Amino acid sequence: MPDWPHSPVHRFSESGVYIVTAGTYQKKHLFKSPESLDMFCGMLFTLCKDYGWELRSWAVMINHYHFIAATTGDPSTLKEMITKLHRHSAIQINKLDNNPGRKVWFQYWDSRITFEKSYYARLRYVNNNPVHHGIVKDADEYKWCSALWFRINADPAMRKTLESFKTDKLNLFDDF
Repeated sequence: MPDWPHSPVHRFSESGVYIVTAGTYQKKHLFKSPESLDMFCGMLFTLCKDYGWELRSWAVMINHYHFIAATTGDPSTLKEMITKLHRHSAIQINKLDNNPGRKVWFQYWDSRITFEKSYYARLRYVNNNPVHHGIVKDADEYKWCSALWFRINADPAMRKTLESFKTDKLNLFDDF
């Protein structure tokens, strides 16, 4: 079957590490309360666990998110997991805002990360995404990303390695 030219292609042929980015419909700021961000993060963590995806990095903002996750199982479960994440989070945010039926999500982009250097650069990028968007000066201050978790839990050598990778030339969709 040919690719549909008006949306991102989703190919899940091999297990491994994937980066996922999604944005809200018309880039609307729908997840603006701590309650809505907590709700979305909770759903993401639960679904990753339920579907056998090891969450490596995440950043959830008011109108988009990024995460990096790995699986040794069937990678096609990622599509089902994201579909469920978007469906359930849309229902919940619309309930919180008393706006039933509103379109919440637009599209998502995914990519399998195949090179170690690419993995480290993307991991750093996701951890620092709240800084990239000017939300905070230090990503450790932002509750809805993995930066603080990474600083507390990662081996010091891994943190040092990660900080050595540049992210300014990454080809990632992040026009939010």
